[in-house]
Amino acid sequence: MGMIGCDLGTNTLRVVEIDCKTRRRVKEFERIVKTGQNLKKTGQISTEAIHNIFEALRDASKIFDFEKHKVKCVTTEAMRLASNSREILQEIRQEFGLDFQIISGDEEAKYTLFGVQNALKVLNQFDNDFCMFDLGGGSTEIIYANKPTPSYKSFPFGILKISEKYNETQALEKGIEHELNQIDPFVLDHDKPKRLIATAGTPTTVCAFLQGVDYKSYDHKRISGQILRRDDFKKAYKQLFALDLSERERFCGTNRSDLIKTGILIVIGLMGKLGFDECVIVDDGLREGVALSLCHFGFI
Repeated sequence: MGMIGCDLGTNTLRVVEIDCKTRRRVKEFERIVKTGQNLKKTGQISTEAIHNIFEALRDASKIFDFEKHKVKCVTTEAMRLASNSREILQEIRQEFGLDFQIISGDEEAKYTLFGVQNALKVLNQFDNDFCMFDLGGGSTEIIYANKPTPSYKSFPFGILKISEKYNETQALEKGIEHELNQIDPFVLDHDKPKRLIATAGTPTTVCAFLQGVDYKSYDHKRISGQILRRDDFKKAYKQLFALDLSERERFCGTNRSDLIKTGILIVIGLMGKLGFDECVIVDDGLREGVALSLCHFGFI
């Protein structure tokens, strides 16, 4: 039986159908919608973002049978902050029959951890002696799984937020350093585990790029379980931004390369703050955890 999980993030709409027996993906969908674009200035989800979200959901409806399958839909930081989020979610409910729930940062971390743990089991790499980060558009979750009860915290910085706040390269690097100082007390409060897991779009895009795989040819099976070092992210940064825009977008996706630029710099900084020189890349995250929660595995 397939279960569908939908994740409307600050930057991206991601949908997946999971087979409960195999715990593997049946089909998936992803679209950049920039939900949180200009949110800091206006306090609202923009007309352009609303259009992007609805167009993406119409396309997703052609791929997934939302009426015949159990569906769980969540949305995160941008909708948590926007003053018009309730009205937008009501319109989505009326047009698509999809009930998006605004979840807290803690809930986001729990679902993401569940998705990552499942992916590690599928890869035969399961071991809870790890910490992980999920770098989103509007927030970043850091989770320590190396204890009987996982410890997690959501921080109010992400790729889209930082890109809009610090829009020049020099200011961007200093801004990232400033934003990442928020995590110091949380990190210092935990013993360092054996491994670091990195999920979300930037680590997976960099991993694909270093394999010569472009955005349209992306295959999560070639990505999850791969190991990248901090130097790999630095190398990818130099190589990507030596390309012209059209070639760069072939690897990053249309209108996505500036966000990947910010994302790479954040990942390099996060790895340093967390004390790791290498990380395991896992493609699965929030949407997979949401879908798996419907499979009655004793989660939320």
